[in-house]
Amino acid sequence: METFLLISLGAIVGANLRYWIGGWAADQFGSSFPYGNLIINLSGSLILGFFMTLAVDRFLLDPRLRILVAIGFLGSYTTFSSYTFESVSLIMNNQWLAGLFNLFGNAFLGGLAVVVGIILARAM
Repeated sequence: METFLLISLGAIVGANLRYWIGGWAADQFGSSFPYGNLIINLSGSLILGFFMTLAVDRFLLDPRLRILVAIGFLGSYTTFSSYTFESVSLIMNNQWLAGLFNLFGNAFLGGLAVVVGIILARAM
């Protein structure tokens, strides 16, 4: 039961932050491109790489904290299904460049963000 509560608590925070950042990005940059999901996926990848490196390689944090942050918070914060839907929708609306940039930008830049997170955590 403790595991479910930890996941749920992290998910509440992650989902609400995702909602807030999505709205903020639309206000700042417009809604013609899913900037919010790009920001969320990149920051989530960076945070996951950083946190898991600290949790497993550097400090051996309590597994319950990993459940709270990696599964609960980041599981609801990042938006893989949303970004793929939005990418395909852009492509199907003949916005090929935006759709392909979103699709591959999230994947490539997200991978790069994980590497940066790992490097930052190892430098501590």
